[in-house]
Amino acid sequence: MPELPEVDAVRRRLAPVMTGARFTRVVLHRADLRQPFPRKFVTRLVGQRVVALERRGKYLLGQLSSGETLIMHLGMSGSFRIQRRATRAKTSTNVDRVDRHDHVVFEMSSGATITFNDPRRFGLMDLLSPDRLSAHAALGPMGPEPLSKGFTADVLAARCRGKRVALKVALLDQAVVAGLGNIYASEALHVARLSPFRKASTIATAAGQPVERTRRLAAAIVTVLKKALARKRRGGTAEFLVYEREAERCDTPGCRGTIRRVWQAGRSTFYCPVCQK
Repeated sequence: MPELPEVDAVRRRLAPVMTGARFTRVVLHRADLRQPFPRKFVTRLVGQRVVALERRGKYLLGQLSSGETLIMHLGMSGSFRIQRRATRAKTSTNVDRVDRHDHVVFEMSSGATITFNDPRRFGLMDLLSPDRLSAHAALGPMGPEPLSKGFTADVLAARCRGKRVALKVALLDQAVVAGLGNIYASEALHVARLSPFRKASTIATAAGQPVERTRRLAAAIVTVLKKALARKRRGGTAEFLVYEREAERCDTPGCRGTIRRVWQAGRSTFYCPVCQK
């Protein structure tokens, strides 16, 4: 599933053709994705202007001139394809489905046609009023953005206080850190030299105060996400320290460990058993 850096890369691609533009036509090729599209989805979008396109955790949020928010989630396999009308004559075929997994098409006043493709259909789109947005099951309790001023070692310690689950599992909880997923949780734990199996409560005092481990982990989360975002902006390929490097030597200076892969909460965890304690 795309994580914070990947979702932010999508936002940056969409923002120039969506922000300030109106939906001139919306086409649905099916009635649902992960969940049904909301009532009157098409008519509530057409004519509305995108005031801002933001990211919250792994969600894209389009603030509309109507006051509603268009919520979009990529799921496991969702992606957006942008076609600029300047390179293709505007005809009725602009919204013809060229791929059976093309499910939603937005025609924008900016001259762009944006197509949402999702083979596994785990993505979602919804329209929410301000009241419903604040009460959203996923967005409401979401934790701090890890690259914001609101994310500190103190906040991380408070959110891990008393948690008996494994630290890697806790980091996947969006109420602890927004946008962090399987890849960058593994990477951050390696940078912080912390075992993915230690209890989450061990990075905080009984009162929920940070310890040295908390500060290492908070700094590591910021570091790996910033590096991933920088690579995305340059168009570079992923470079991981442990993720998908099973059986390879650990790159930590002086470490003789070999990277292992295990399953935690149904997800792959990559780590070095020698330098992560």
